[in-house]
Parts: sequence; C-alpha cells; structure tokens
Amino acid sequence: LRMMIHSAARVRSRPLTPKYCRGFGWFPISMPGGSKVDLRGIDENLEPREFVGQTLSQIYFSKVLALEKAYQYDKFYTPSWTRADFCCKPIVLVLGQYSVGKTSFIHHLLGRPYPGAHVSPEPTTDKFVAIMEGTLEKTIPGNAAVMQEDKPFETLKTYGSQLLNRFECVEVPEAPLLENLIIIDSPGVLSGEKQRVERGYDFSGLVSHWAERSERILLLFDAHKLDISDELKEAIQALNGNEDKIRCILNKADRVGSQELMRVYGALLWSLGKVVKTPEVMRIFVGSFWEQPYVKEDNKSLFDAERQSLLKDIESLPANSTIRKINEFAKRLRHVKVHSIICSALKKKFTMLSLKSKQAQQDEILRPSNLDKVFRTLAKQHAMHMGDFPDADNFSETVDALDIKIWEFDRLAGSYVETMDQLLSDEMPLLFSKLGEKREKSALAAETVAVTAAKGATATQQQQPDRTKHDETKHDDTKNS
Repeated sequence: LRMMIHSAARVRSRPLTPKYCRGFGWFPISMPGGSKVDLRGIDENLEPREFVGQTLSQIYFSKVLALEKAYQYDKFYTPSWTRADFCCKPIVLVLGQYSVGKTSFIHHLLGRPYPGAHVSPEPTTDKFVAIMEGTLEKTIPGNAAVMQEDKPFETLKTYGSQLLNRFECVEVPEAPLLENLIIIDSPGVLSGEKQRVERGYDFSGLVSHWAERSERILLLFDAHKLDISDELKEAIQALNGNEDKIRCILNKADRVGSQELMRVYGALLWSLGKVVKTPEVMRIFVGSFWEQPYVKEDNKSLFDAERQSLLKDIESLPANSTIRKINEFAKRLRHVKVHSIICSALKKKFTMLSLKSKQAQQDEILRPSNLDKVFRTLAKQHAMHMGDFPDADNFSETVDALDIKIWEFDRLAGSYVETMDQLLSDEMPLLFSKLGEKREKSALAAETVAVTAAKGATATQQQQPDRTKHDETKHDDTKNS
C-alpha cells in the first residue's frame, strides 16, 4: 500500500515532461528592462504587416505550439497555425445558402468572372474556391495547393482527401481588389442528408476553420428566401466567437417594392435574432450586388449608398489587418491557456488507488454535471470568466468521439500559466507599441517623399520661365543677325 501511495504521488507531481515539449523553452520576448520587443533577427525595415506576421510567428512556434500539441488542442478545436497563416493577406469568407448570388457577388467585386465559375439558379458551386492574385489566370487543384508553403492552406490536410477533392485555388490577374485580399467562395448550404452525409467532410468544422482565419465574413441572404434552415443555422453557429467579423447582405432586394422591402428587412432581423446570440443588431447591407441594372428602381439611391458602404468596409480591411492579427493571436493564446488548465485539472482527478479502470474513471469525470463543477472551480481559482470555458456537453462528446485518453496528458506547471499571463498582459502591448512606431516611421517617410516631390515640382516650375526667357533672347539674337 505504501508503494502504491508513493507511486501515485510521484505521478501526480510530475510536471510537463519533454514527451511532447522537447525543447519547450519559455522566455520573454522583451528586451532586458522590458523597454521594447526583441526582434530576434527580424528585419526592422519590413512593412508593418510583414513585421507583425514574422513576430507573431516566432512567438507562436517558440512558445504556444508545443503547448497545443501537449494537450491536443487541434483535435478539440481548429488545426495549428502555419507560418503562411501569419503573413498572408486578409481573407474574406462568402457564405450562404445555394442560389443567393454568392458567385455573382464575387464577380461584381472583382469586375470580372474568375476561372471555373458558373452562375445558375440551381446549386452550382460544389467546392470551396480560394481566389487570389496572380500573374496568369490558372486553377490549382486542392491537393497541390495545400503543398505550397506560400499559401495559407496547409492546415486543410487535416480534413481529409474528400475536402481536398472539393477545394481549389484560382489565381486571377488584373483584379485590383485581390492585391490586398483573398476571397473564399463557399458551396451553398444544402438541406437534409445532402448537407450532412454526401459532402464527405465536416462542413461546419471547416466553416469554423475559415472563420477563425478570416478578416471578414459575408453572410448572404436572398430577399425571396429568408427561411434559415437547420443546416444554415448550424453553419452560422459554427461562426461562434467571430460575430464581430460578420456582415449580412440582403441580396436581390431590387425585385421587391419599398413596402415589401421593409417587411423583408424586419423578417430577416427577427430570424437572425433567434440564431445569433448577441445583444447588438447585426449590420445588414441591402441591395442587388451584380452587374445587371435594377429590376425596380424605387430604392435606387438606397441601393447605391449601401453598395458604396459595403465596398468601403471591404477595402478598409488591409489597413486594419495587422491589428486584427494581433487580436486573433491573443484570442487563440487565451483559448489555449484555458484548454491547458482544463486538461491538467482533469488529469489530476485520476488516481491509482481506485478499483475502476482509467476509462471508467474518465467516463465518470466527463459527465457534464461533473465537468461543470470543475469549470466553475477553475474559473474561481484562476480568476477567469465562465464564458471562456467550453460547453461541457461538447467537450465530453469530443473526447468520446476522438477516443482521447486524458490520463495520458501531462500536468501543467504553474510557471507556464504565469508565462502565458505575462505574454498577454505585458508582451502584446509592447508589440502594439512597436507597431505604432513603425506606422509613424512609414507615415513620416511617405510625408518626406511627398515634400521632396513637391519641392522638385516647384523647382521645375521656377526653371521653366528662365528657359522661356533664354529661348526668347536667343530667338531675338538670331533675328537681328
């Protein structure tokens, strides 16, 4: 009995071992004295977007990734990030039911159709299409696109070959909008078994994957089809945690009159209120977003103003992409911290003195009522909000479905939690400060170039009368001669 007690105590006191975290060195990214962020070989002359991308990438791969692997974060939530995810252009996800005008809307944004696009009343887009800038017009199949390190699609390999067969990357030249954006065209949300079984991949999980990496999510609705099906509701709920990125578009609104449009707008708000659990009213753009003239011009001025507002919102994304990347990184860092604390706490509840097997103990621990008590205890212990914790039922179902053995996890040392807190409270503000300095330098450099150009133009204008006077004198001398 003494030997069993000693062995159990030794296992319980074991810290995070190098089993998953070999070379897992925690270190502050601030310089000695905490005055500024240590660039660690990153070029100071990089543009703000590239500078932030490389800095966050270095922090993630040196500090966060090993912790994600130790507690299998990618199985519970979304796959681990790659270096291309930090340096890629802002991503715009277009989502909606079939035949609501998603592909026509993208054609309207680009000013031209992209290769392989087909517009028809029936469901036509049966795959995810990533539309990017390119020198030549070409289509890259999904299995080849995920192998290219310069494109942010490597993590799609975790969703299986069925998805890769229904994914492609399209490069479009001479599209000004794509110089600073990547657009993802999604297949229309179907209904019944076609949505859940025949796709061959986890559609809602993939929507959640794209939502985490997107800067803007455009949710399209048809003015004549406002019903939100169970499948579309499930897809919208997969956007949970990214509500600030969502912009709703009521398309084909030119086919109804003013009175009907008012009723349609109210019905859409009422339907969304039952699905999206936010106290704020979602922003809805109303209009007809394609190249054809309006069917009914009763609200032409309204549609034109809404179109300009939407284009302005999309075009402003590159200017705020660096701040958005830092925000998404901090959100993921906080989520990883909570997940690690949960898994470590559940690991402590296993005991070798129990007559039950490890699997039986895990089943008892993962009961939703028991999990809820654990979450509340951890929230009080670490001063966290209950909203940061996952749903107990979903957590338990994920463990059972993926056959995850929590008793094989390692305990989390307290120093790692302190380092995560320091990273969130101290080092992220330093990165914001560094970003502000770089923006000021960029603005100053642009102002200097503008002043120099203005001085050069002024000097040229001053020299022009002298040249004219010299030419006139020369002409007079020639005439006198």
